[in-house]
Amino acid sequence: MSDKAILEFQGKKYEFPVIKGTENEFAIDIKTLRGVANLITIDPGFKNTGSCESAITFLDGEKGILRYRGFTIEALAEKADFLEVAYLLIFGELPNEEKLLQFHNDIRAESHVDEEMKKILDGFPKSAHPMGVLSSLTSALIAFNPTTVDVSSEKDMYHAIVRLLAKFPVLVAWALRKKKGLPLDYGDDSVGYVENFHQMMFKRPGQEYKKNKVVIDALDQLLILHADHEQNCSTSTVRIVGSSHAGLFASISAGISALWGPLHGGANQAVLEMLEAIEKDGGDTKKYMAKAKDKNDPFRLMGFGHRVYKNFDPRAKIIKKAADEVLADLGINDPILAIAKGLEKEALEDDYFVKRKLYPNVDFYSGIIYRALDIPTEMFTVMFALGRLPGWIAQWREMRLNGEPIGRPRQVYIGKTKRPFVALDKR
Repeated sequence: MSDKAILEFQGKKYEFPVIKGTENEFAIDIKTLRGVANLITIDPGFKNTGSCESAITFLDGEKGILRYRGFTIEALAEKADFLEVAYLLIFGELPNEEKLLQFHNDIRAESHVDEEMKKILDGFPKSAHPMGVLSSLTSALIAFNPTTVDVSSEKDMYHAIVRLLAKFPVLVAWALRKKKGLPLDYGDDSVGYVENFHQMMFKRPGQEYKKNKVVIDALDQLLILHADHEQNCSTSTVRIVGSSHAGLFASISAGISALWGPLHGGANQAVLEMLEAIEKDGGDTKKYMAKAKDKNDPFRLMGFGHRVYKNFDPRAKIIKKAADEVLADLGINDPILAIAKGLEKEALEDDYFVKRKLYPNVDFYSGIIYRALDIPTEMFTVMFALGRLPGWIAQWREMRLNGEPIGRPRQVYIGKTKRPFVALDKR
């Protein structure tokens, strides 16, 4: 196979190198295209444009494959915990016991958030969306950690990463407790990362916190399943903001804002809003399945199918089991969740959905779990952000260590051509 691609335009031929990835993906390297041919490519949404070479995550949407650093998502969700996966994504290999313990201890040592941050949180009304609160608090961390990260120093880089992993779950928990009117909590450093986070979220004043292993395990899996997903909107945002040499906290704050959108991280929130609307209309799932199949009906069935996965979402298969276990363990009798299970059953059995491979995706099941745990709908995307944090950090670190140039997309101008200026009194 030739390692060159030939472009012919206006009678001239131009050769460009072809890059081959380790999973036999091919890409035409066109960075010299404008210089040699005065041409650019146009690809709205960058759907077919590779912005970088990355060694972090491999995704094959046609085959339903997702791997972090070569490890299947199935193996990691079953055998690793979230902190192990975070270490893997960021540093490239699974940690041994000694490294994992040190990683956890270093995170514990940095888990304190400056008390003055509470003043910033107090400035938000209870009605503020938690994603706006989280983005602002993450950005505000810069003021309390003003030193620039020396990316050539492994020590500096490591400390910045540990600080963010330590403080971020505190901010997430505070966003929830602000929403619920609960006093802020720092949890318990003697327990695991995810258990401590759950405790910070839900411990009530005057009550003893009781660990629920089924719930903790489900949260752990959810965070792992969301930890990275290649060059999606928020990850690309983190990389492009970081490419200007903006700091880690600022870059992550930008990623949070990108994740907020309903077409990205807000999808699981949209699932619950859809279920609530169906309940208000009588809860007839068959009626809404028929609406979903009607091309002339504007109704969209949220949480089914996936923009990337054309077969099935491998994450959904894993978290479906966890969702069933959580619902069974908690014994919840919730009409919204009953509607969700009804939609799931009909979609998996209906020829229309089966033929089009419109299976429930990870957003569908994550929304069900968060609802069962009494997490407010507005917090769903915040939970997504906590899971995605290691991936964002890994992508930022890789981009900086690779010395990637500042992101600067081109455009095709379609506005007015040169025209004379008309004085104000003549317009």
